[in-house]
Amino acid sequence: MEEINLDCLVLIFNVLIKDEKSLHSCLLVNKKWCNIVVPILWKRCFLGEINEKLCNVILSFLPSSSKKLLSNNDIKLPSLTLSKFPLFNYISFCRYISPDDVDKIINIVLKNLCNDHRRNLMEQEIYKLFISQCKNVKYLCWTTRQPLTLFPGASIFFSQLYELYINIDSVNSDALYELAQICKDLNTLSISGYCNIPNLFYLIDAQRNLKKLSLHAEVDEKTGNCGKELSKALRNRTTINSLYLNSIDNIVLSSLTTLVNLKKLTILHWKNYKEIQQYLAIYEFPNLQQLILRQGHLSSFKEISLLIEKTMGNISEIDIVTINKTAKEAEILIKAIVDNCPKISDLYTYIEPKDFIHVKTLLLNCRFLRIIELRSLEFFINENDNNIGDELLDIFILFSPKSLDNISISGFWKYSIDAFNRFFEGFRKRPLQHFNIIFDKLSYSNITSNHKIIIRKYINEGVVKYSSC
Repeated sequence: MEEINLDCLVLIFNVLIKDEKSLHSCLLVNKKWCNIVVPILWKRCFLGEINEKLCNVILSFLPSSSKKLLSNNDIKLPSLTLSKFPLFNYISFCRYISPDDVDKIINIVLKNLCNDHRRNLMEQEIYKLFISQCKNVKYLCWTTRQPLTLFPGASIFFSQLYELYINIDSVNSDALYELAQICKDLNTLSISGYCNIPNLFYLIDAQRNLKKLSLHAEVDEKTGNCGKELSKALRNRTTINSLYLNSIDNIVLSSLTTLVNLKKLTILHWKNYKEIQQYLAIYEFPNLQQLILRQGHLSSFKEISLLIEKTMGNISEIDIVTINKTAKEAEILIKAIVDNCPKISDLYTYIEPKDFIHVKTLLLNCRFLRIIELRSLEFFINENDNNIGDELLDIFILFSPKSLDNISISGFWKYSIDAFNRFFEGFRKRPLQHFNIIFDKLSYSNITSNHKIIIRKYINEGVVKYSSC
């Protein structure tokens, strides 16, 4: 029988990556199969699966100098650690390194003892091992104070990184500068911590093809230098298509106007809503596909609408959970979505009862909607609004596209029991995956035990699969 081509075997085994049992069986077929399968199995190692057996294999690769250093400092390696060098250099196949896995190895050896000196030595030698031996690592989470860029093999190790998460509270300015000299081909960079290190600019600026940038950082407001440097680093970064900003100052926001290829923009926790509204009005991201604004206090939908109007119709997700309860004119946003977002699938926003009629237009024009979440802008109950939510429920029954199977509505609006029954009967032939009631902690809820009984009834009958009630 003719042998299967090696390239075909590699493709087949990579498809079986989720079925480790079958892959382990393939190891035993012959040496050729074994040589292909072992790297595939080990390249996804270190994903929270460290146990004592795996720990012993990893520690077997420690050089004699490391073992002697640990022994001299009263660190006893497990007796089951392999005395002979294994058949494969398993460490070299690994693609991911996380601090959690390093901690698990240390805890297995030190039995969770909290001796800072011994833990530091153990951590140092493990990271030295990984950096010197792992030639194909694609993801690194750097939250250690170990000087990783100074370890043997660091230049090769960091030059091949694809994704880096770094807590800058754990590194000093020199380490960031050194990192910028040898790590230039990141696709994804995620930064957290208190942003007061000047050389952070060099790390971002050094990247030649950065696609995704996440800044979960507090900018140093005392000096303002880091904000200015971050702003410089972001200017003209035309390769970036995904940007996540958390607690970033207005200096940084002002530099986003040059990110013309941005497809996903997420902004959380801004402090000055007037400035963010100003920037939203002037931003132009024609290729934008996802817009997420959360945990701020925007007082108007107008600026968001202006941003949406300048896109090219490719937006698939809008997530607005930032509006001040006093905000008005929610219909401006709905109209902008209707006119400019024919491909939208996920929508999270706020409306008032007077805007329910615009929901009808939205459902009729955006036929790819899959998820819709409508929160209430109202804060005070109007006693004249008896069962005002019935209109919204009837609109969903009559005009929802077939794709819409996840509906969340505010518990602030009043719904009659008859309308609730009518709503679920309307979806009997096209069951909902989710039906949720949003309970605003600051608002009174009009959802009663009778409403919940109805929801439970239709869950039991298969009309709804999941519900927050």
